[in-house]
Amino acid sequence: MQEKDFVSYEYMTKQVKANAQTKAIDMYEAFGFEATSTTNAINGNINISFRRNRKQKHKQELNKLLRQAEEMQNNIDKLNSAKTSTANIFAYTFGIIAALILGGGMSMVMTIKDNIPVMVGGIILGIIGIALCCVNYFIYKKIVDKNKKKFYLLLMKMRKNLPIY
Repeated sequence: MQEKDFVSYEYMTKQVKANAQTKAIDMYEAFGFEATSTTNAINGNINISFRRNRKQKHKQELNKLLRQAEEMQNNIDKLNSAKTSTANIFAYTFGIIAALILGGGMSMVMTIKDNIPVMVGGIILGIIGIALCCVNYFIYKKIVDKNKKKFYLLLMKMRKNLPIY
């Protein structure tokens, strides 16, 4: 009787953002998985199905390293989102305040027509509001650049702690 070559697989499905699809496939292929299919999910995410031979050598070590790699990838993603989160909060708040100042100046000009000093004050207040709206972008970029430097140093510290095999 002939012996058949039968391979049993373990299966896994991961949901990732569309722009991180190739990065995820590369990472899991490094641990013995192969991508079998991809399907679109909600919110611009993609479901990737993987399989791996159950008789993989050094499977426990691979699983341990895979968990470490997933944890490091999550930390890197958190650091990348933290680069812009404080800058976004500041930009939205500053922009709302600048728009309120601009609106206050417009209201002063449009509602009080007989009083010339109030109208001039409204025009000046509107110009200040427009200037603040324009400056907001440059302040946002400066905060993002400052955070990029700070998080780049953290990222380099994290990479130094990674085991190299």
